[in-house]
Amino acid sequence: MKLIATVLTGLLPLTALAVDFGPFTLTGFAKIEASRASNQCSNCQLNANEDRHRPWADALSPGVPYGTSGGHLTLFQPYLGTKEFDLGGGFKVKGLLSQRWRDGKQDIAGVVYEKNATVLHEDYGLVQVGAFPTRSWSLADYPYGTNLGISDAWASSGAGYGLLTQAVRYGSPLLDVSGGDLYLEATYDAGDSKAKVRTPALFELHAKYVKGPWMVDAVAQSAKNGQAMAWGHGPFIGVTTTDPFEGNRVQGNQQSIVMLMARYQLNAKTDLYAGVRHNRWSGNKAVVTGYVAPNALWNSMFNVDGVDAATNKAYSASSTDISLGAVFRFAPKWNVNTGMVYLGKASTQNPVDRGQSNTMLLNTVGVGYEIQPGFSVYGFTGMVNFGKKGLAPLSMPGHAAFTGVDSRVAKSGNWMGAGLVYTF
Repeated sequence: MKLIATVLTGLLPLTALAVDFGPFTLTGFAKIEASRASNQCSNCQLNANEDRHRPWADALSPGVPYGTSGGHLTLFQPYLGTKEFDLGGGFKVKGLLSQRWRDGKQDIAGVVYEKNATVLHEDYGLVQVGAFPTRSWSLADYPYGTNLGISDAWASSGAGYGLLTQAVRYGSPLLDVSGGDLYLEATYDAGDSKAKVRTPALFELHAKYVKGPWMVDAVAQSAKNGQAMAWGHGPFIGVTTTDPFEGNRVQGNQQSIVMLMARYQLNAKTDLYAGVRHNRWSGNKAVVTGYVAPNALWNSMFNVDGVDAATNKAYSASSTDISLGAVFRFAPKWNVNTGMVYLGKASTQNPVDRGQSNTMLLNTVGVGYEIQPGFSVYGFTGMVNFGKKGLAPLSMPGHAAFTGVDSRVAKSGNWMGAGLVYTF
């Protein structure tokens, strides 16, 4: 069981000062961050908060100013877990409950990050049931994103889903392969149980291999009848979110990713990181699902050539994204890091440009100092460059996602800031 815990350290949130009381353990993190960035435009879009793939969301508000402005962020996520209870015969069971708050509000309305139970056995592996994050998001977020200052841009982009609500996961016992430890995992999620026509289903496979200086994570995820999106943090629920019988009117949706990420410890002070992800979307035709006078209600369309009910089409698309970075610990409590995310052009037959011809290159540099165990301060700077001014790459959930720089307004932008993080 200790060996399993060692390898799974890279799959779990970083903890430093856990609080034990009775059969429970409380861990988590709190973060506060302030920044200042160029080319910010919070109200540039004419239809505020509208889904980027609805063509009427393309228009900008004329004359709206944009420029350098300040911003702030707070994140708080506690994890309340039970200690492992011995069931006999080598079996143990534990539970976990967790939620995240962003700027004082529930991070994703109606979705709990962790609400699950796990049965473990050193010889047979583990079975987990309930709500928990996918590996495609959680690993891209930490360690492969957080350590490089690119967690949002890398983990929250692409064709994957991030949070599961009705899932079951099986994890293998550790396997000795070529002198290293191999961990294998399979996950299935049924999505929203209210779906009556387009039944959701998500499958994810994960392999983690640790040997010497190497840690390698491979993830493949395939989903059908979830909401069409390019938001790797998004919840997998159903193709519709209101009327459970709307599946009679909308098409089914399919999207998938294949991702490979690796960390190599060059020496005692330096870690190198790399990641590559291939995305595929089926596209989702624009359909009116109902009316709330005087407005029509629309589905979550994706990569369409218009919204004419009789003639609009949805087109499949694929793209490849890349991440790179390094961390250098130049003193016992100091480190510097740099990261890069590149979101590539998409391949699609859509004759209308929905962002498939654009790219995004994001670069960061950061420095961190551990004040004491569990309590750190950090500073960061970065810049973003789009291939051209226009609609954002298909891998992005919104035209101003991750940086506040709207690709329709400015081709580039930069930022700097500082933050505090407490991990307990």
